Amino acid sequence: MFLKKYISDVFGAVRSLLKGMRLTGYYFTHRKEIITQQYPDNKEEMKLPERFRGEVVMLHDEKNEHACTGCTACELACPNGTIKIITKFDMTPEGKKKKALDTFIYHLELCTMCNLCIEACPTDAIKMAQNFEHSVYDRSELTKKLNKPGSKIREGVE
Repeated sequence: MFLKKYISDVFGAVRSLLKGMRLTGYYFTHRKEIITQQYPDNKEEMKLPERFRGEVVMLHDEKNEHACTGCTACELACPNGTIKIITKFDMTPEGKKKKALDTFIYHLELCTMCNLCIEACPTDAIKMAQNFEHSVYDRSELTKKLNKPGSKIREGVE
């Protein structure tokens, strides 16, 4: 009884191995269909899928303007506190106080690339970039300020 089960398990394992090696054998004989990329040799022509999530970036136009209103929706949507929004109050030409973004702090070392902050942003001020090389010697380099110095909110964004 025991020997029969043992032999059955061995044949099942060999069948499973051959099943897995079938695709390897196929690519061995059809080299033009290989999709493996030879990183880092192909950095210039490497193409990442559009849905790839590398890190959060804030979009700025040529006038150094962004669309972030400082609403903190991204901060609230983040499950582990990766984003910290610091706001300030600006005076409008009419003399009213208006909340505005002062600093957008992003902790890359805490980010799980879940994309919840991007989906929560009502003005599409942030997006996931294609950056994936995040190796640094000092962990403090992974804490980033996303709004550029001197940037301001784009006209017409509410």
